[in-house]
Amino acid sequence: MNDSNKQRLRTLVLSIAGYTLLAGFIAACTSKADDLKGETKTAAVVPSGVPVDAVIVQPGIVRDELEVTGTIVANQQVDIASELTRKVVRVNVKEGSKVKRGTLLFQLDDSDLQAQLERFRQQEKLAKLNEVRLKDLIEKEAIAQQDYDEASTNLKVLQAQILELQVMIDKTRIVAPFDGQIGMINTYPGAIVSVNTILTNIEDNSVVKVEFSVPEKYTNIIQTGSEQTFTVISDSKQYKTKVVARGASLSNDTRTLLVRGATSNPEGKLLPGQSVRLTLSLNTSSSALTVASQALIPSSNGYSVFVSRKNKAEAIPVVIGQRSTGSVEITKGLNQGDTVIVSNLLRLGPGAPVQLVSVK
Repeated sequence: MNDSNKQRLRTLVLSIAGYTLLAGFIAACTSKADDLKGETKTAAVVPSGVPVDAVIVQPGIVRDELEVTGTIVANQQVDIASELTRKVVRVNVKEGSKVKRGTLLFQLDDSDLQAQLERFRQQEKLAKLNEVRLKDLIEKEAIAQQDYDEASTNLKVLQAQILELQVMIDKTRIVAPFDGQIGMINTYPGAIVSVNTILTNIEDNSVVKVEFSVPEKYTNIIQTGSEQTFTVISDSKQYKTKVVARGASLSNDTRTLLVRGATSNPEGKLLPGQSVRLTLSLNTSSSALTVASQALIPSSNGYSVFVSRKNKAEAIPVVIGQRSTGSVEITKGLNQGDTVIVSNLLRLGPGAPVQLVSVK
């Protein structure tokens, strides 16, 4: 190989080496740039504090309520019974029917009483004639005063006997004492009933009473005239009842006060004997501060919450009031506008940095 060819070969080798070094340098720079870019991305997603959710405290309406159970009672209810021992001759009403006051329900046999009444009336006619005749004679001083007094007394005795007999006859007609619904019939024509035999019962359910007991603590809150709500198991409707009476004293056994409410029942859906669940309205606050129940941190000294201030968690002791589903009233410790943390509480401590993910 001559000198010229050797020179060309040396130049080619140096060129290839230079390109190789350049490619390696470019690759190294690219790899370094990717590494720096990856580090930048990693640094961007690293949080500056514990991610938490928070709620801004705002005033709202809080109702203090108490749930108790009670019973529906008929407005009026009586057992219809006989005052005489006699045979039933007619049943004038059907089971379950609605009747007006004074409607004839049962007719007892009064044939002997009617016959006796007729005899007394005939005797009364004769006694009246005798009294009038003797009165004329006493005015003429034709008879002694004693004769006229005996005749007058006999007439009055007969009239008293007639009145007594009419009362007995009236008792054979058993009528409805008030407007209401008849229950089950317990006797039929031909049966002999005795005194106090219950023939049927009648109830007035156009208005029903709701009776319930209030714990001693709330006896001064539930007052006559207040309106309460209740439900029954037979439907989902909410009913209203107005407190019309309170017991005079507490029960010695349960230390509760018996309270009675009145509820209109025009459709007859509420039946005496039904159990009811009442929601008693005790207190209502229109500007109470509330937080979610999960924000509370219990301790031996009471409760506290974490508040976010300058992106740091600060533990604030609080005093709680009324509770409701999912929330609790804060009576002391918080102010309107405070940002209360409601998540990731176990990862927090006083002064811990926080990052607000969501704020409601």
